Amino acid sequence: MINITLPDGSIRQYEAGTTAMQVAESISSGLARNVLAAKVNGEVQDANRPIPEDASLQLFTWNDKEGQETFWHSSAHIMAEALEVLYPGVKFGIGPAVETGFYYDVDLGDKILSTADFKKIEDKMLELARQKNDYERRDVSKEEAIAYFKEKGDEYKLELLEDLEDGTITFYQQGNFVDLCRGPHIPNTGKIKALKLMKVGGAYWRGDESRKQMTRIYGVSFPKAKELQEYLHLQEEAKKRDHRKLGAELGLFMFSERVGAGLPIWLPKGTALRTRLEDFLKEEQIKRGYKPVITPHIGKKDLYVTSGHYEKYGEDSFQPIHTPREGEEFLLKPMNCPHHCEIYGHRPHSYKELPIRIAEFGTVYRYEQSGELHGLTRVRGFTQDDAHIFCTPEQVKEEFLNVLDLTMHVIKKLGFQEFTAQISLRDPDNPDKYIGSDENWNNAERAIIEATAEVGLETVTALGEAAFYGPKLDFMVKDALRRSWQLGTIQVDYNLPERFKLEYIGADNQPHRPVMIHRAPFGSMERFIGVLIEHCGGKFPLWLSPEQFSILTISDRFSDYAQQVKDQLAALDIRGTIDGRSEKIGRKIRDAEVKKIPFMLIIGEKEMEEGKVAVRKQGEGDVGAFSVEEFANYFKEQL
Repeated sequence: MINITLPDGSIRQYEAGTTAMQVAESISSGLARNVLAAKVNGEVQDANRPIPEDASLQLFTWNDKEGQETFWHSSAHIMAEALEVLYPGVKFGIGPAVETGFYYDVDLGDKILSTADFKKIEDKMLELARQKNDYERRDVSKEEAIAYFKEKGDEYKLELLEDLEDGTITFYQQGNFVDLCRGPHIPNTGKIKALKLMKVGGAYWRGDESRKQMTRIYGVSFPKAKELQEYLHLQEEAKKRDHRKLGAELGLFMFSERVGAGLPIWLPKGTALRTRLEDFLKEEQIKRGYKPVITPHIGKKDLYVTSGHYEKYGEDSFQPIHTPREGEEFLLKPMNCPHHCEIYGHRPHSYKELPIRIAEFGTVYRYEQSGELHGLTRVRGFTQDDAHIFCTPEQVKEEFLNVLDLTMHVIKKLGFQEFTAQISLRDPDNPDKYIGSDENWNNAERAIIEATAEVGLETVTALGEAAFYGPKLDFMVKDALRRSWQLGTIQVDYNLPERFKLEYIGADNQPHRPVMIHRAPFGSMERFIGVLIEHCGGKFPLWLSPEQFSILTISDRFSDYAQQVKDQLAALDIRGTIDGRSEKIGRKIRDAEVKKIPFMLIIGEKEMEEGKVAVRKQGEGDVGAFSVEEFANYFKEQL
C-alpha cells in the first residue's frame, strides 16, 4: 500500500500503481470525468500514469492553468495526426501549448498552407478526436527513437534527439500518430469537443534565421462547444479593443520607422494620460516616504557587469557605445537598479536612516527582435515606475507589506477587480540561472512567503520565474476580456547589495549589509497603458481621461461663450477642448462618441442666453441643461 497526500492535507491509502484518475474516481465520479492531468510529488504528469510510491497529489481540471496547458498540448498532437493524414510526408518540429491554445511547426515540403485549408484540417481533427483514443506513453531508448525517426525521414526530431540523454526519452501515441514528447497529456482524445485553427505563419527552425522557415499553425480547443463560441466572441471584442487601433483613433501615441521600431512616441493626449498616471503614483509615493531621483539613460558597461545584468541580459541590451577618445564603453540603460545602488552607496548610512526609499520613472532599453514587438506591450524603450527600498533585515517584512498595500491600491484604483498574486521562486534544477548564495535566496523567499501569509493574500507559486538576483511577487491581472497580464512586481534582493558592497552602520557600530526591495506597481508605463486601453476599451476612468469634455458649438457665433465656459472649467481643474469645426452638430456628437470623450457640452442660442450648457454623457445621451457651476458639481459626483 502507498500513502497519497491530497491538497487538503488528508492522507488516503491505495495499492501501489494506482493512477491519479483512479484516486479521483474514489473521491467523486464527477471529478474523475473532469480530470485532465495531475501533479505528483511536484511534477505535472498524465492522470493515468501509475503512482508507484508514497506521493503528494494534486488533480487538475479545465479550470486550472496546468489542466488547460495539458489539454492544448494534447490538441497539438491531434492537429499533427490530422496533418499526417492529409499531407503525407509532413515533418514535425515542436508543438507546445501557448498562453491561449497551441501551435505546431511543420515542414510541408513544397506545399503552401493557407487559411483556406483550415476547414478540412479542423474536420479531420474532430473526426480523430471522436475516436476517443488514449494518449499512451512509453519509454524508449535513444537508439530506438533514432531508428524510428530515421525510418520516418524526420530530420527535425532527429536533431531534437541529439540534445537528449538516453533514459530520458518518451514517445506518446494516440491512434496511428507517434511523437517524441515528454508529456503530459489528457487521458484520451474524446475530451476535445470543439476546436478552431486561428492563423498560419512562418517560423525559423529553432528560432535561427539561418535555418529553414517552417509553417507554424496556431489553434485553440475546448472541452465544450459553448466555450469555443464564447472565446471567439471575446476575440472579436479584443480586435475592437486592440490598443494599437484605439491608440491611433484616440491620438495617444505613434511609432516612426525613422525613429526606430519599438520606440513609442507619445502624442499630446497620450502624454496627458501618462502624466496623470505618473502624478497619481508620485503623490502616493511621497505620502509613503519615497524620495524621487533621476538617473542617466546610459551607464558604463562596468556598472552592469558589477550588477550581473550584463551577464544575464547582455544579448538583449543595446550593445556598448564606444567614446571617440577615451575608449570607454557605455550601454543604454537596461535596468535602473544599478544606478540606484550607486545613489545609496555614494555616502555612509546609519541604521537610524533606514529604510531609505528612492523612486524614479526611469526609461530603460532592451533589444527585442522585430518580430516580437507588439504595440506598447512589447517595446525596445520603456519607462518603469521603479523604486528601491534599502532596509535592515528586520525591516524587510514591514516594508514588503507597505509595498504590497501600495501595489493593490494602484491596481484597484485603475479598475482591475481580479488579480492573482504569484510568488516566483528559483528553479531548483537550474541554479546557474541565478546569482547569490543559497542563504540569501532562502532568506528572500521566506520573507515573501511569510509577508503574504500574514495578510492572508491568496497566492500561487511558480518555480523558475524568479529574477536572476532574487524571488518576487508578481501580480497577474485579469482584464475585462478575462485575459491575464503580468503587471506590478515586488522583489526581495539580498544579492545586489552584496555585489555593490553596500553598507550601513548598525546599533553595534559595525557595518552591515542592507536588504534591497525592488518594486514597480505599474511594471512599465507603456505596457500598463496598453493593457489599460484594452481593459476599458479606450473609455478611461473620468479622473484619468486626457479630455474630460468637449464643447460642441452649433455655429461660430457661440465661440466666445464656449471659450468662457472652457476657461471656467479649467479653473476648476476640469480638462477639455472646443470643437469649433464647421460641421453639423450630429457629426460632432458622433465624433466625440468615437473618441470616448466622457462629456459633450453643446452650446447654441438657448444655452448662451441662459448661461448654460446642454450636457450629453458618452454612451448614455442627454442628461440635461446645467450652469457651469452645476455641471462642475455633477462632474465631481461622477469621479
